[in-house]
Amino acid sequence: MTDAARWKATVYIGGLASLVTTVNLHDAFIPFGEIADITLPKNDAPNATEPHRGFAYVEYEDADDAKEAIDNMDQSELFGRVLKVSAAKPPKSANEGLGSKTAVWEQEGWLAEHAVSEEDRAAAAAGAAGNMEDDRMEDPMQGLEGLDVAGPNPE
Repeated sequence: MTDAARWKATVYIGGLASLVTTVNLHDAFIPFGEIADITLPKNDAPNATEPHRGFAYVEYEDADDAKEAIDNMDQSELFGRVLKVSAAKPPKSANEGLGSKTAVWEQEGWLAEHAVSEEDRAAAAAGAAGNMEDDRMEDPMQGLEGLDVAGPNPE
């Protein structure tokens, strides 16, 4: 199964009680179809009292089974907690977006979106060089030599 197809067949379950195990999740979600995998991320914090992070992913063999599970289990109760069940989103690439360690203008997505041909760059450079000679900006400090005090003129 391709990665895109796997993510379409995976559901996110949030709001899990600390007592929930993969066996409990399997028993609760098996009525909707054949389960391929269950992931219950462990808590990485050294001083954590919770055995897991409070969410899980259940991957089904078929994407229709995942939709059925979402329709039936969203806002249901498990171990006294209301579950939030939705379609899982694929993880963001560590090398894309604002949180990456690569400059935005060096990322493939940004380059594809803002691509400019070499001919356009050459034309823009030639136009900028021609405009600089003709349009010299006035000095914003011109005429301020006689002022002794900063600010408006005292009257």
